[in-house]
Amino acid sequence: MPLIQVHEGQPPQGWDPYVERHPQAGAYHAARWPMAVAALFRLPAFYLTAQDSSGAMTGLLPLLRQKSWVFGDRLTSLPYFNYGGALGDDVETCVGLLEHAARLGRDLGVGQIEIREIDSPPVPWPQRRDKATFLLDLPPTVEGLSKQLGSKLRSQVKRAQREQPQAQFGGAELLPDFYSVFAQVMRDLGTPVYPRRFFEGLLRDCGAQCTVVVLRLDGAPVSSAFLVSHRDRLEIPWAATLTAVKSRSVNMALYWEVLQFAVEHGYRVFDFGRSTIDSGPYRFKLQWGARAVPLHWAHWTPRGDHETQSVEAPEGRARALATRIWSRLPLLVTNRLGPLISPGLPW
Repeated sequence: MPLIQVHEGQPPQGWDPYVERHPQAGAYHAARWPMAVAALFRLPAFYLTAQDSSGAMTGLLPLLRQKSWVFGDRLTSLPYFNYGGALGDDVETCVGLLEHAARLGRDLGVGQIEIREIDSPPVPWPQRRDKATFLLDLPPTVEGLSKQLGSKLRSQVKRAQREQPQAQFGGAELLPDFYSVFAQVMRDLGTPVYPRRFFEGLLRDCGAQCTVVVLRLDGAPVSSAFLVSHRDRLEIPWAATLTAVKSRSVNMALYWEVLQFAVEHGYRVFDFGRSTIDSGPYRFKLQWGARAVPLHWAHWTPRGDHETQSVEAPEGRARALATRIWSRLPLLVTNRLGPLISPGLPW
């Protein structure tokens, strides 16, 4: 078994070079992502590394600790993002990292560890099975993309284009307009919004991988998205369109503009981000021809109930009631309270 070490607060030297050369590494494995979030929300960070007998790094696992009076004390790889998990030269190394994470969790007294991956982690931990992401292979040209989407979807895009939305792609200069739309939509969905400084921090510390998109109608921002790039993949982890303009197909226009951007910048895969299986957003993303890929979010608890094959999402009756109440609060109230609550939420 490899030698596992825990580095608290800061990743060790060699972390990013290992990420850069690992073929399965995702965007959020790079140290700047967990470091940015840990600094923004003052979260304890733990960086687990594996080494062989010569001292060479053979694997890693980033973990952030969240504490919430509702959802308890937990370690996650990684919170706020869709992906994380262990990277290793082989399965044995990944198993060693996850087993050591369990020992760390027991030593810290946390109530749960969540590992967010597409593939099933190589440990017998129960998993959430209610989420999926959507991946679309992109052609080399916009013309090819249009043909790939099919006549029905093209007609919906043309309907959206008749509204003459104006699309802008940029960075921090577009953040106020992005956030004004995002915050209102999150309130309407009954979800506490992330603080604006969350996105400001990501643009500051991880800006080379981030793009902000804003769509306007008659000069007013009505739809927006935050994009993250990694190698040949472009992901849209956050997107929002005002309810008042959805009947004008603005949401279709947003995704068409983003897909064109992806093709024009040479990306080969577009990641639509996660959705609850069989939900409205799930069906919306499926219509673009993307393939649904189930997410495997594994959970460890100190009870050791690893014979359980699945775990319930933290979205029961209590959250349903809270969602209904939150969606009815004034926007001024939710924009003040949401940023105080959201850092501790497990989604």
